[in-house]
Amino acid sequence: MAYPRQPLFAPHGAVATSQPLAAAAGLAVLRRGGNAVDAALAAAITLTVVQPPSNDIGGDLFAIVWDGERLHGLNASGRSPAALTRELVLAVTDRRGAEPVDALGGGQAAGRAMPARGWLPVTVPGAPAGWRDLHDRFGSLPFTDLFTDAIGYAEHGYPVAAGTAATWARGVAAHDGLAGEEYAEFRRVFTVGGRAPRAGEWWRNPDAARTLWRIAESRGEDFYRGRIAAALDAYAARTGGFVTGDDLAVHRSTWVDPVGVRYRGHEVWELPPNGQGIAALLALQILDGVDLAALDPQERLHWQIEAVKLGFADAHAYVADPERADVPTTALLDPAYAAARRALVDGRAGDPVAGEPERGGTVYLCTADSGGMMVSLIQSTYLAFGSHVVLPGYGFALQNRGTGFRLDPDHPNTVGPAKRPFHTIIPGFLTRDGAPVGPFGVMGGHMQPQGHVQLVSATVDAGRDPQAALDTPRWYWHAGRTLLVEPMLAPDVVAGLRTRGHEITVAAEPSVFGYGQAIWRSPAGGYVVGSESRVDGAMLGW
Repeated sequence: MAYPRQPLFAPHGAVATSQPLAAAAGLAVLRRGGNAVDAALAAAITLTVVQPPSNDIGGDLFAIVWDGERLHGLNASGRSPAALTRELVLAVTDRRGAEPVDALGGGQAAGRAMPARGWLPVTVPGAPAGWRDLHDRFGSLPFTDLFTDAIGYAEHGYPVAAGTAATWARGVAAHDGLAGEEYAEFRRVFTVGGRAPRAGEWWRNPDAARTLWRIAESRGEDFYRGRIAAALDAYAARTGGFVTGDDLAVHRSTWVDPVGVRYRGHEVWELPPNGQGIAALLALQILDGVDLAALDPQERLHWQIEAVKLGFADAHAYVADPERADVPTTALLDPAYAAARRALVDGRAGDPVAGEPERGGTVYLCTADSGGMMVSLIQSTYLAFGSHVVLPGYGFALQNRGTGFRLDPDHPNTVGPAKRPFHTIIPGFLTRDGAPVGPFGVMGGHMQPQGHVQLVSATVDAGRDPQAALDTPRWYWHAGRTLLVEPMLAPDVVAGLRTRGHEITVAAEPSVFGYGQAIWRSPAGGYVVGSESRVDGAMLGW
């Protein structure tokens, strides 16, 4: 990038997200007197319309809110249908054949795996309930006001952004070859004559406009106990699905306390499992015992990469639905455990395995307001268009988060009824000595925890502003010793990593490295904002 983007300095409030129209929807709410939660919800709801390959009404949501005094966490992820058992999944995949997906990264696709498309990986959508629950606790404007831009774009249309068009095309290509009645509605709703809309081409979804209006007017009740729920129940029954009206009716979000670790005078906060944020905390706690500033650049990255690998190894071994499994979160975050894991890192690229602690497709946005409230919010259907199952007449795709389950019967995250799967989407938040610095996130499946580590390190270790931290060349680890790096990473650093055994490929496609946003509170007053320059990221303030 010849001319890096400059940060935004905003005196009163700000919105940063991956799509300019959604950022504008959030800013309009702030300027009408809404708070940061109102703005986050307006942006999130609008994102389901203007960036549908990455998130939709049928997806999940997680959020961290700084209310001016303390942090609150919301886990608005849905559970598997009550009828979904491991035996059922095996029987159906034996009959139909499964499309294995390495949902968790780290080479987890070996052997049998949950399918990626169709009804089997569909879990109850949590986003509509999450919107309502955030508004119930923190919202200030009327709930219906937050849907205005989203409904308008769905009803009247908008020109598709370039980055969204590229993701859309990949999603439509993935739809080719999917056969079955449950897939029939996808092409009517999400294609233009069988293809994805091109950049700048207008697209509208009047069915989604009507669905959003029903959610707004009923405060989500229509989705979980009304007309939408009844339609979903009937459609699943007719086309071989497993979600029922009862599954929708019993859905609930969960308010949780964020979990955090110390990192060089700061505190980094994530949500506890069933999300993978603990992988980032594990890696940062390992790195907190290393003087990265004293190392040369390639050795510094080597330590970050190896710490991330160890964090993922533990997350993949232990993260599950804490309501259904004993997840040793406290033990994993014990400093003594981090010290033991740190001792495993040497000068060579490793192949980590989980330790033994002592037992006891996505969009991201952040907002801030003039009262000091800040929000870190992420929502997704997963992959591109999730399950590719679209409810006829309602204009939205259902998520495929069940792909995150395991088929190993002895794993805490094994597939089963009424369970929340391992979840990739994670909001982050940074404080210093208990005072807020601000919300941050990097979307992108397996990239998210390692993106959090890289963004925090660029901020705390290198002292970069949020835009410069986001523009720092990234690396991506998926499995084994293979590593993808951006072309902007210095050649001598790449060469040094190769001498340490890292098997490096320089990747020109930016999407693998995730897309991030961050808002830091400025010591001088107001906010400093960064937004992803690798895609259609936007940051707006006033």
